[in-house]
Amino acid sequence: MEAVKSKGPKLGMRHLQTLLLFFDIVVAYMARLNVGVAVVAMTNAETSNPDFPEFDWDEKKISYILSSFFWGYVATQFVGGSLCKHFGTKLVMCVSTFGSGLGSALTPLCVMKGGWQAFCAIRVATGLFQGMMFPCIHQHLAKWSPPQERNRLGTLSHTGIECGTVLALGVSGIIAESPLGWPGISYISGGMCFTWCILWWILGANNANESKLISKAERDYIESSLVRAEDFHQKKIPVPWRAIFTSKPFLALCVTRCCAVWGLSTMQHQIPSYMNGVLNMEIKSNALFSALPFLAMWILSYVYALAAEIIQHKQCISLTSLRKCINTMAFWLPAIGLVGIGFLDDDQKTLAITLMTLLVGLNSGTIIGCTLNTIDLSPNHAGILMGIANTTVSFMPIITPLVVGVIVTDTHSRTQWQLVFLIAASVFFVGNVIYLIWGTAKTQPWDAQDFLSTKIKLSSASNDKTNTTSLESSDHVKNS
Repeated sequence: MEAVKSKGPKLGMRHLQTLLLFFDIVVAYMARLNVGVAVVAMTNAETSNPDFPEFDWDEKKISYILSSFFWGYVATQFVGGSLCKHFGTKLVMCVSTFGSGLGSALTPLCVMKGGWQAFCAIRVATGLFQGMMFPCIHQHLAKWSPPQERNRLGTLSHTGIECGTVLALGVSGIIAESPLGWPGISYISGGMCFTWCILWWILGANNANESKLISKAERDYIESSLVRAEDFHQKKIPVPWRAIFTSKPFLALCVTRCCAVWGLSTMQHQIPSYMNGVLNMEIKSNALFSALPFLAMWILSYVYALAAEIIQHKQCISLTSLRKCINTMAFWLPAIGLVGIGFLDDDQKTLAITLMTLLVGLNSGTIIGCTLNTIDLSPNHAGILMGIANTTVSFMPIITPLVVGVIVTDTHSRTQWQLVFLIAASVFFVGNVIYLIWGTAKTQPWDAQDFLSTKIKLSSASNDKTNTTSLESSDHVKNS
């Protein structure tokens, strides 16, 4: 009890690990998203530095380049969870980020030699490496975050998504116009990834016991709060696959996260298209307007985290209730706004931009609402759960535009866009209802280290009892 009460330094190694996770997401997202700006500079030299080669790629080829990252990204989500469990998060995350940086650094050379096909290939490879990242991050958070600090540390690390997105949109354009030209975007992104790998290898650690820089007080606090045996980190816990795939709370979480990404994809990518077609506004070409929703998400993520911290400190509701309340705000408020935005006229452009920014910002509550829930359900298998969930989630940004393409045959038709927004709002509503019914923040029985061995023992004991009963019945018949 004394170890739990003594929290060590207010700023310790657990916070440094969180900061490293934050910057890992930042550099990874810059390497992921800078391609949007780079392609514009590569196909239209007048928009950047004209001293570098220009490529004559049509829209179809550009669409292949932009989507090719996700072809690889989907493939390694599941694998990433297993790898970080067997080899540790330190090694796997380093390989993931180094591979991403290498892909960025080699992009100019590959494009010069192999054209758009080589660009697609290097983007697929980058996606393969980055697919391992988030399962590792959740596994790392599970081993370093005391339960009462999980929301704070988890949110701080995940806000690297918004920071990396804003930097990718803003900085990439500046680099393209500089003497470095469009190749500089790739070189700087690669250099940032390599720099992070060096810092991570020096300062990162798989768990508190392995860290050479942590104080004894903080180590005892972390390990005691997680209630683990002394030899926990030396054991390889078998994965209860059947229990995971038949777990109602986990399946509900997967559905909820898919609904979250469906709605977010609609808000981020389809609302600007609606504004362009119906309200006669060009949002995508304006870097400031493009970055506003992500800035809102970044800011409101900290607001949600602070609110959750205050509520947890007062202990007025359970963690399950806290997650469901925040998730309801993050789902249902944007759902209402999505329906409303479809009724705005072209003389309400400022209101449309404000509403779009606010809706995306409010949705940032999904980090605390459902994203971190994988760690609640099973700290021991958090990486595996994240890998499974992210694999299913990664298909949503691919499916959503296809559905919109079927519905919206005329980009100027308000009625068609209203149907798109109504579908997204319905998805938000149903997804949260499922989470309210079956979601929970309670650790599941199959998280136990001895879950599988206990089941085997119980099954064996049951078989022995059955065999014994059968023999006794047989003897009784013979004696009769």
